[in-house]
Amino acid sequence: MTTLYDFTVKNIKGEAWNLADLKGKVVLVVNVASKCGFTKQYAGLEELYQKYKDRDFVIVGCPCNQFGGQEPGSEEEIQNFCSLNWSVTFPLTSKVEVNGDNEAPLWKWMKESQPGILGLKRVKWNFEKFLIDREGKVVKRYASTTEPKSIAEEVEKHL
Repeated sequence: MTTLYDFTVKNIKGEAWNLADLKGKVVLVVNVASKCGFTKQYAGLEELYQKYKDRDFVIVGCPCNQFGGQEPGSEEEIQNFCSLNWSVTFPLTSKVEVNGDNEAPLWKWMKESQPGILGLKRVKWNFEKFLIDREGKVVKRYASTTEPKSIAEEVEKHL
């Protein structure tokens, strides 16, 4: 069976990142954007990360420009924006597509593992979230409107 650990992505610097490095951790994967109405969720995501990172919890932010062109910057611009405006310290990947013909394999797997409402597999908007347990399996999917702080209880269950 496929798990998170079977995937390699590119980090924000364009370097290969084997997600097997996250073995044994609880992971929240989020498609992020700098110019979205939900961009303020960066603050809540960073707060969640700070609260649980010492208990083997990590957030992986995946910049995506597929929804309203709300992530137009280069990887360097995205990294600077996140650091300077939101003090983000959790890891970011290079820009990805989460739907369509060029969707990243990680996102295809997560959507198939945890379909949305009515069994829909597509990601609807920025800041959709997937919670992955210590075994590397997707256990929960959250809509863009779900505030990071409301996920804390579910994160704790898996720590």
